[in-house]
Amino acid sequence: MLVTRWAVAALRVFLVVLFGILVVFQTLSLPGQFAHMAQESPEQAYLRWPLTAVTVFWVLCVQVVVVCTWKLLTLVKNDRIFSPAALVWVDVIVWAVAAAWVVLVAVFLYVGFRADDPGVPFLLLLLSTGVAVLGLLMVVLRALLRQATTLRTDMEAVI
Repeated sequence: MLVTRWAVAALRVFLVVLFGILVVFQTLSLPGQFAHMAQESPEQAYLRWPLTAVTVFWVLCVQVVVVCTWKLLTLVKNDRIFSPAALVWVDVIVWAVAAAWVVLVAVFLYVGFRADDPGVPFLLLLLSTGVAVLGLLMVVLRALLRQATTLRTDMEAVI
């Protein structure tokens, strides 16, 4: 139990740090990077706002996952992780990962049909596969959480 408390506290610290870094990326780094790219390569300046919107959306999806993880940690701390309330937060994580994956596949297809070099399409393929694995893993974990919640509810009814 002490290890769990320590892990939850450490995870919360890292979630706060991660969220802060994501806000900096979302508000300063990504818009500035694509504005700089538009100045340096005027022939690709038309990509500035679409790339800014897509990358800010991906960061938003990660922020949603961070917030949901925080909420799940609160349920763990209060010994309520095996409750229907936990399923709601896991569902939000699954939908955030799915939304990010759909946009990532669209970008992969757009870039894949226009690229001269296979490097970026392969990188996007790798990312798409990784996000798909993450999303499907979350679906499996959600099923396990649902089973555990049902078992706990049944045991509490017997006791």
